Parts: sequence; C-alpha cells; structure tokens
Amino acid sequence: MIESLNENYWTQRYENNQTGWDIGHVSTPIKGYIDQLSDKEIKILIPGAGNSYEAEYLWQQGFKNIWVIDLSKTPLNNLQSRIPEFPASQLIHGNFFEHQAQYDLIIEQTFFCALNPIMRTDYVAKMHELLLDGGKLVGLMFKIPLNTTHPPFGGNEEEYRSIFSPYFKIEIMEEAHNSIPPRIENELFVKMIKT
Repeated sequence: MIESLNENYWTQRYENNQTGWDIGHVSTPIKGYIDQLSDKEIKILIPGAGNSYEAEYLWQQGFKNIWVIDLSKTPLNNLQSRIPEFPASQLIHGNFFEHQAQYDLIIEQTFFCALNPIMRTDYVAKMHELLLDGGKLVGLMFKIPLNTTHPPFGGNEEEYRSIFSPYFKIEIMEEAHNSIPPRIENELFVKMIKT
C-alpha cells in the first residue's frame, strides 16, 4: 500500500532529514549535459526539484531563466537561502500537474521515481504539454526493480520507452556512464524531444 505522497509527507521527510535521494550537489550526468549548453537564455523547468542543486549549478553558470517547482516549501526555502538573489517568483510552491507555462528544457532528477507509478502516463502527458515544440526533457531515471510501496518506485528502459515514445522522440536512453558511485549501473540518462 502506497502512503499518501502529499505535501506533508515530503515536508516531514525534509524536517526529519530522511532525504536519501539528496546527494548534496548537482548530479554528474546532468552537470555534463548543462556544461555543453550554449544558449543561456533558454527557459528551464526543474519539477519536483527538492533542494535543486541543478538549479543552483545552472544559476552559477549564468542561466537566469530557471523555474523550480516543488510540492514542499522547505526545499524551495533551502534553495533561496543558498542563492538569495534567485527570484522568488521563479520558485513555485505547488503541484506540478497544475502548473501552466511552457519551457525549452525540463530537467528530470528523482521526480519521476517519486510519483506513484499509476501517475506515470499523466507525467508524460504533462511534460509534453509544458514543453515548447522541439523542447527537450533531459535527466536521469532509475533503472532499479519496481516496488509498489514507497519511493523510489524504480522501473526499466522497456517500460519507459513504451510510455514516452507516443509523445517524444527518444534521442538518448542509455545507462549513464558517469553516475555517482552509489548509483553506478542504476541510472538511465535520457534526452527526449517533444514531437
């Protein structure tokens, strides 16, 4: 039985320091992708962002059109305290599935695996809606056995391809070659383009 993964659940995880997904810095594969981006004006969304070291790294590299959304206010406050100049209007305390805007790039980092698996097709459809034509969904997805009780819920390449391919051209979906040591062989790097 999956417990209610609501705002209170996530806030309590932060308050009790039960944040095993939080590696304390930008993940290596996503950093590598960011490092080869040349257009600093693109509009970027990081959903279910948590403490969002990815947003912090983007900011440090000169990207300013970054939007961060999380169900819990705690990690948004944490990001704001690390980067006081980050615009508060670009820190969205809310539900990803209710968000309305469009982006050139959406970064996926431990959000998909935190959602109840019955919401996966809704996630894919919402990502498609939030991206501009030709927009990209880039990031990491866990390649670990699916469980049905708690995050991370896991999954595999075959499942991911079946749910994303109706909405996206899957340009890259392969085992990440530069994962952090605890996640070696357990992450897929993905780059998908809205079709």
